[in-house]
This record gives sequence, structure tokens and C-alpha cells, in this order.
Amino acid sequence: MTLVETPSGPDVAALRRPARVRLAWLLAVTAALVVVMLASVAFGSRVVGWDDIVAALGGADTTLDQAAVVKRLPRTVLAVLVGAALGLSGVVMQGVTRNPLADPGILGINMGAMLAVALALVTVGLSTATEYIWVAIAGAAVAAVFVYAVGSLGRGGATPLKIALAGAATSAALASLVTAVVLPRGDITDNFRSWQVGGVGGAGWDSIAQIAPFLGAGLVICLLCARPLNSLALGDELAAGLGERVALARGVAALGAVVLCGAATAVAGPIAFVGLIVAHTCRLLIGLDHRWLLPFSGLVGATLLTAADVLGRVVNRPDEIEAGIITALVGAPFFISIVRRQKVREL
Repeated sequence: MTLVETPSGPDVAALRRPARVRLAWLLAVTAALVVVMLASVAFGSRVVGWDDIVAALGGADTTLDQAAVVKRLPRTVLAVLVGAALGLSGVVMQGVTRNPLADPGILGINMGAMLAVALALVTVGLSTATEYIWVAIAGAAVAAVFVYAVGSLGRGGATPLKIALAGAATSAALASLVTAVVLPRGDITDNFRSWQVGGVGGAGWDSIAQIAPFLGAGLVICLLCARPLNSLALGDELAAGLGERVALARGVAALGAVVLCGAATAVAGPIAFVGLIVAHTCRLLIGLDHRWLLPFSGLVGATLLTAADVLGRVVNRPDEIEAGIITALVGAPFFISIVRRQKVREL
């Protein structure tokens, strides 16, 4: 049986946080999300004042500033939804694999979704957002199964280091395949490259309506897996001894994470490191109980991606830097620090 390492120092305090402290953090993150959402509709190529924001939220669009707010609203909502989906899927993937390095981008799941979309564009020609989502989810699922299978080969089974290495190798291989598939097709290269970077700049209410049912389904599945994930954290043998059907619990939780990741990638492109940053931040703040961790990770993920989108618009005004680039710049050193500190041990 694989045992969870006994934490020390600040980690113990995090595990023993009382409910009132967790609730306080929950309220603080909710307030931060509201602030960054307001910043998202206020900042861009034009800075919009409070009066115009209030008027635009009430339905007015008679001035340029009010029209700018109306245009930014779907972008803000999409950033919240995609960020929540990626944050939640990162926590679930780490719980399923017991791997502190698990993240949709690091494990190649985003890249699997991208390759599936690229192949479908070239071979059959996708025409609707729903088709993009189904294809992306299928590609994400295939990549997830492949990485876990490769990481399980050899002695010791699916160790965190082997899964991380398998994910990195798979991501590199799939990225090369994506380039090989798309490059000869000049008619789709420009649009695909803008999507490939990862961002929410092309948001619209129609794309949000298309993605919402998939995100809702993935959210429900993941939240229902909170108790099984707590059992899995004790080790497979102990979880089975407590009456948990380990394989079923792991498969259902992974399905929810793949649906969230695939749908988010279909509409916003492959945005990496959000799940990794969110998962470790949330555990530090509120502990390891997935009943708290899952909803909290959704809020933190939404806040992180929305803030990254706002930052990308502010630092390069009047142009912008896609949110996927911002999260990569923040997430890469975060990833290195986790590897150095935790030495790739299991959760």
C-alpha cells in the first residue's frame, strides 16, 4: 500500500484549518473574482469608467465606452468558465493520479484535444462549436488514457515521475503532429494559430451557450467525486477496505476532468499551468478535503485566468498578450519550484 507522506510545518496547519478559516478564504477569493471581473470589463484598449460600466450592465450601449463594456462581457464570462474548468480539472487529475505535477497541459491532455481538432479540421471540416467540443473531448480522453498507460509500464506502476515524463514526451510528440497536420493547409493556418496560443479574445455568447452544458456536466461529475477522491488519497488498498470501488471512482473522476479540459480547450485553446497553480495554492490555503477543495479550486481558477486576461490587455495596450502566454510565464517557474521542493513525491 502506498502511504501518504506525513506533512510537517505549515502543511499540518493547512490540514487542520477550521471551517471558519476555510469559509473566510472562500469569501476572500469570491471577492477577488468580482474585482477582476469588473477590471475585465473596465480595462482594454479603452479604459471605461464606473458610470459607463453600470449603464452598460443595465443594457445601455449608446456610447463607445458602454459598447466596449457590452463587447467585453462575454469575454469576461468565458474567462471565468474556462478558468474554473481548468482549475477544477487540475485538482481532480492530481487526486486521481496522486501526482503533484498533474495538469492538463503537462500531461498532454490539452495537446491531445488540439491534435484531434486539427485532424478533424483537415479531414472532415468542422462547422459548429458543438463538433469542436465533442472532438476535443475525445482527443483529450485518448491522450489521458495513453499517458497513464505509458506511465504505468515497468516496475513500480504509475509513479508521479513516470507519468510526468510520459506526459511531457506525449505533449512534444503531439505538438509536432499538430504542426505537421496544419502547416500544409494555408486556409486554416492563421485561425488555428490564434486558437493554438490559448486565450478568450474571440468569446461570444453563442460559444458560451455551446460550451455551458459540457462544463456543467463535468462540474457535476467532479463535485460528486469529492468523497471518493478523499478515499483515494489514503491509498488504493485502504480505500477499497473502506468500501470504495477504486477503479470506478478513479474512472468517473477522470471522466469529469477530461470533459472539463476538453470543452475548455475547444473554446479557448490549450491554456497550460492553470490546474497546477490552482491545485497547490488551494491545498496550501484550505487543506486536502476535496469537499472544500473542488469548489474552491473553481473560484481560484476563474480568478487566475480572468486576471491573466486583464494583465495581457494592460501590459501591451492597445494590443494584447493572450492569457495562455501569461499563464505559461507564471506557471513555468511555479512548476520548477514544485519539482525542486517536492522531489516529485506522491500526494
